[in-house]
Amino acid sequence: MGFWANHVLPRLIEKACRSRTILAERRRWIPRAHGDVLELGVGSGLNLPFYDAARVAKVTGVDISRPLLRRARPRAEQAPVPVDLIEASAEELPFVASSFDSVVVTYSLCSMEDPSRAAAEARRVLRPGGDLMFVEHGRAPDRGTRWWQRLLNPFWKHVSGGCRLDRDMPAMLRAAGFELAELTASYSGTVRWLSFTYEGSARPQPRELAAGDAGAHDHGHDHHHGHDHDHGHAH
Repeated sequence: MGFWANHVLPRLIEKACRSRTILAERRRWIPRAHGDVLELGVGSGLNLPFYDAARVAKVTGVDISRPLLRRARPRAEQAPVPVDLIEASAEELPFVASSFDSVVVTYSLCSMEDPSRAAAEARRVLRPGGDLMFVEHGRAPDRGTRWWQRLLNPFWKHVSGGCRLDRDMPAMLRAAGFELAELTASYSGTVRWLSFTYEGSARPQPRELAAGDAGAHDHGHDHHHGHDHDHGHAH
C-alpha cells in the first residue's frame, strides 16, 4: 500500500474532488467560515481558494497525509487568506481548547479511524459560539442502499484510503456535543451507495447540556433525511 498511498491515491482523491457538483459545495459552505479557522482533513487544499478574506483571519489546515499536504502547499501560497499547513491527526489536535472561531470539514470524517474522537476534538478547540461547517457522505436512509454500503465497505475502505460508506454523521456530531443548526441530507448522484450527502452547520452545546444528553444519544438518533434529488456533492 506504500506506493498506492503515497503516489496513486492522492492523485485519485484530487481528481474525484474537482467535479462541478463539488465546486458548488465549496462555494456554498467555505465562504461562511470566519475568524481563526481550522480545516480538518485539508488534503490537497482544494477548499483554500474559497475562503473569504473579509471574514477570515487565518486558516490552519491539518491532515495526516504528507503527500496530500505537499500538493496543498502551492494552493496555500496562492490562497486569499493566510494559511498554515500542519501534519497532524484530527483525532488528537495539537491545539489548546477554544483556539478557533470556525472548523471546516468536507468529506474527511468518512476516512478517519476514529471520527467520533475527531468530532469531539473539533468541539474542544472551538470557541464558545463557534461554528462547524461540514459536508460528508454517509449512511443512506433506505434499507437496500444500506445493504450495499455494508457489503462494499471492506473493499472500498481498502482502495480509498480508509473511507467508510455508512457512517451516521449527524448522530456522530450530536454525540460529540454539537447542536445541528442546519442540516440537509439527500442523494447527490446516481451511485447511491456513495452519494448520500449530509451538509450543514453546527455549534457546540454548553458542556453541561452535552453531558446530560449523551445517554439519550446512545439509545436513539433523530435522523434528518431529505428527498431523493440531486443536491451537490463534495468528496
